[in-house]
Parts: sequence; structure tokens; C-alpha cells
Amino acid sequence: MHPGFFQRAGPFTLGDISERVGIRLLCASDRSRVIDGVKPLATASGGDIAFFDNRRYASQLKNTFAGACIVASRDVGIVPPRVAILEAEQPYETFAKVMRLFYGDAMRSKAAMATLPDANSLIHPSAQVAASADIEMGAIVGCEASIGSGTIVAAGAVVGYRSVIGENCYVGAGASVTHAIVGNDVIIHAGVRIGQDGFGFAMTKHGHSKVPQIGCVIISNDVEIGANSTIDRGTLGDTQIGEGTKIDNLVQIGHNVVIGRHCVIVAQSGIAGSAELGDFVVMGAQSGVLGHVKVGSGAQIAGMAHVKNDVAPGARMGGTPAKPFDEWAREVASLRSLGKKSRKP
Repeated sequence: MHPGFFQRAGPFTLGDISERVGIRLLCASDRSRVIDGVKPLATASGGDIAFFDNRRYASQLKNTFAGACIVASRDVGIVPPRVAILEAEQPYETFAKVMRLFYGDAMRSKAAMATLPDANSLIHPSAQVAASADIEMGAIVGCEASIGSGTIVAAGAVVGYRSVIGENCYVGAGASVTHAIVGNDVIIHAGVRIGQDGFGFAMTKHGHSKVPQIGCVIISNDVEIGANSTIDRGTLGDTQIGEGTKIDNLVQIGHNVVIGRHCVIVAQSGIAGSAELGDFVVMGAQSGVLGHVKVGSGAQIAGMAHVKNDVAPGARMGGTPAKPFDEWAREVASLRSLGKKSRKP
């Protein structure tokens, strides 16, 4: 089992959390309840604290097994009786403070994580590198990293602290792979960035508070990632790329995104945080998917289309905002016809 990338502090009682973060605990009898960590509503257990700030996830709040939850005053009434309530004006911002309490070291990403004892070697002695792996000149393999047999790490690439690269992979020149677990037969082209911070900020009228990103990136077998594409690590959960998926150059994949098997994502596309793509989804060039949106298996998103609502499996979408392809095509034809009529004398 992978040991993870960040050190967790604690445990803390809810009384400690309330005082250190400056948040109101509704029931004084919950002060002694012990919290071991932070988790999303859907996966939290009795020793975890979660937060709720989006009515889209009301069903997850209703069914959560979290020991405690940070909510706004308007949402106190929908918290299950088994969950201790911490009331905050800005739940997301307050949760960010709680995350910093538990994971203070996650405010900065981790690359090599240790000074190399031999200035002539760029492979840390704690790294596990298969005998048949090829580490080219100038490539860095960090502390406790793992490189599988037959894998090539090209010149100038970085495989970071505790990152795992499977067998028969290729990590291109100048690429960086941190906070990531990569399967077998994966091709990562030059300049790719995997595992950096997700774009997580609690935005308020007082400024923008950085949210620690404590998840990782999980890349399944036979994935290919084009040059200069970026895949952010998850906030609480993991960013996941399914088996056989092919990603073109200059693609941005945000934190917590889940991409299914054998998807095709073409150049300059963007997928915002917490979006989910099913299997065999195709995204044309310069298309986009908004955060928290679900795109069903087999759906096709036309080039330059931008999806803001959930897409049914097998649907074909085009335009901005994206709509069923036939409807979009009729609108384009109508506009073209109107344009021609307006030019007539």
C-alpha cells in the first residue's frame, strides 16, 4: 500500500479544532469527540471532518458518516443528527484552515524531498529503480520513488518524492511527475506536468485563501499524455485517468477530475475541477467541461464546445454553451442564412 505524500498531524478533538480555527461548535457535548483527518462527505467516516457548501451535494450530506461537518447557518437543519455541526460563515474557507491544521506540509509541493549525498548522482539512494530501467542524463529520481522495469526517464525529467512509475513507460524530456502513481505502458511526452497543486482557493471578499491539495494523480495502464499537458493532483480525493485514455498536447485537467477508460481528449481542451467523464468520451480541440459536471460514457463533445450541464451517455454536443449537436447545427445554419439575407441589396 502506498504510504501517501503528506504527513498528517493530529488527532484533534472538536474542541481543539473549534478554538484553533475559530469556528463555532454548536453542541458543547461534542467538544471531546476525536477527529483523525479530513475527508469528502461521500467517503468520510466517524473519525473525519468534512464540509458542505454546495446544494448539489445535499444527498451526500444526508447520507454521510462523517463525525463532524462544517456548514453555513442556513444548512444546519439538513445535517444528520449523528454528525457534529461546526457553523461557519464561509464553510469552504474554514475547511481550508482545518486542512492546514492537519496537513501543514501540503502547502508546498514535494519534488525530490532530500539532498542527494553524491553530487554526481541524481538518483536518490532510497529510490527503487529496476535494473532494466533507463535513467538518462540530467533526470532526477527523488526520495522513495519507484521506477519499473523497461521504463525510460528522459533527460531533464523529474520523478518526485514517493511517485511510482510502472513498467515499460516513457517519461519525456523535461517532464515532471510528482504526487503520482502511474501504471504500465504509459507514455508521458516532453514538458508534461503531473501532480502539481490543483487550483484550489477559498475566495472571499477579504481575499483568496489557499486550500491544501493532499490528493494525488492516479494514471492507469496504456495512457498517453501529449506534450506540455498538465494534470493537477486532487484536493482530498485523487485525480484519475482511466486505462487506454489518450490526451493530446496542451490539455489542462483540474483537481479531482475522474476520466474513464479509452477517452480521447484533443489539443487545448480543458476539464475543470471535480468533473467526471465516463468511458470512451471524445472531446474535440479547444472544448471544455465545467467543474462538477458529469459527461456520460460514449458522449462526443465537438471542437470549441463548452459543457456546463451534465451530458447523457452517447450524446453528441456542440456550441457554447453546449447543446445537442443537431440543435446546434440548425442554429448555425439559421444564422448563416440570416447573414446571407442581410447582405442582399
